[in-house]
Amino acid sequence: MINDKLFGIAMIVYLVATLFYIAHLVTKNRALGLAGTLTALGGWLINTAAIAVRWVETHNAGYGYVPLSNMYESMVFFSWSIMLIYLLFEHFYGYRSIGAFVAPLGFLGIAVVSLNPRISADIQPLVPALQSNWLTAHVVTCFFGYAAFAIGFAVSIMYLFRRRSERRGQSKEGGLLPPSRVLDELAYKAVAVGFPLLTLGILTGAAWANYAWGTYWSWDPKETWSLITWLVYAAYLHARFTAGWRGERLAWLSVIGFGCVIFTYWGVNYVLSGLHSYAG
Repeated sequence: MINDKLFGIAMIVYLVATLFYIAHLVTKNRALGLAGTLTALGGWLINTAAIAVRWVETHNAGYGYVPLSNMYESMVFFSWSIMLIYLLFEHFYGYRSIGAFVAPLGFLGIAVVSLNPRISADIQPLVPALQSNWLTAHVVTCFFGYAAFAIGFAVSIMYLFRRRSERRGQSKEGGLLPPSRVLDELAYKAVAVGFPLLTLGILTGAAWANYAWGTYWSWDPKETWSLITWLVYAAYLHARFTAGWRGERLAWLSVIGFGCVIFTYWGVNYVLSGLHSYAG
């Protein structure tokens, strides 16, 4: 299918963007940073076109649904969301070196499903529970939230590397990575964007569950882990605002939170069974 080829091209372009961003990080060359941005934007546009083509192909196949219903479609949408949120962050805050840590996530999002023979890319009819407009509202809000958390995770990893170098005596203003105070603030802003989106995703998911199964909440494993993820990021924001936490403790909490995101998304589908098992 054409969309598969476009997703493959987007994956390669994201990888090239990663290399440009890494080169920019190491050399501080502005031209390389700009090349990284333009390449990432090009990959995102190709990713967008691939999703649009797949949407058309679902109609041509007679099913006509927004392509967000299975692991393959949701992962390529996850990559699309990560790169969109990142490009917005780069536009507003200007730290292109972050792309060296975020663009690989966009690449991996497509690579893990495109190169995994166990994950089908075929267009198939939706199970009854997925035949609802709540699907789009729930998945889009959740994945925008997940994408913002991915940015927070990447920046938190950068922060931990930066703090390690500072403890070894490196100047707080020098080095390859932005200053730790900047990274701490950017990680917080990413979480602050993701948290209300995840909250909205959980609420739309509850409305969808009531439509599909007649109950707003059933303590299904995915629902439970979504709540755990929400509580971790709620603790992050609470600790920052009320306890005055900054720095490494929050960075580790962001890393743990994204680990919960990954388990909510992947682990529940392949390790635990429940109402959401069809997503695998």
